[in-house]
Amino acid sequence: MALPEGDSSVGHSFGLEFDGITIKAITEVSGLKMEQDVVEYKENGPDGKYQIRRLPGRPKAPDITLTRGLTQDQSFEKWVKDSRFGKMADVRKGGAIIVFDYEGNAVKRYKLTNAWPKSLEIGSLKAGDTSYLTEKLVLTCESIEVE
Repeated sequence: MALPEGDSSVGHSFGLEFDGITIKAITEVSGLKMEQDVVEYKENGPDGKYQIRRLPGRPKAPDITLTRGLTQDQSFEKWVKDSRFGKMADVRKGGAIIVFDYEGNAVKRYKLTNAWPKSLEIGSLKAGDTSYLTEKLVLTCESIEVE
């Protein structure tokens, strides 16, 4: 969906898409960033002065945290369990994190290469608390691109 010039997008909901399946119940995504190393090159200039040049280095892959409400869906748990047992051929997945607008149209996609679950955390359990339970899945990947 194209936005009018000068308008910004509001992320109404987020999804995780792997193997043709989209999980749309993601409530928070953090850690989406594209970063690279910086290589310092030291030299003496034509006038004999010492200079440090900074050049782009290798790209770094981020760890991305996805938060959703705790449900009976066990796809995150199964994915983590498979990685713990070393089934990496099945666990490494290519997919995307999708930002949806208020009408459910995809605004932006962040393509992940060879992503796999690093950890799964269940929100704090407190007796008598009225807040809903969440689960946080931390993914690590080899690269991220904006589509």
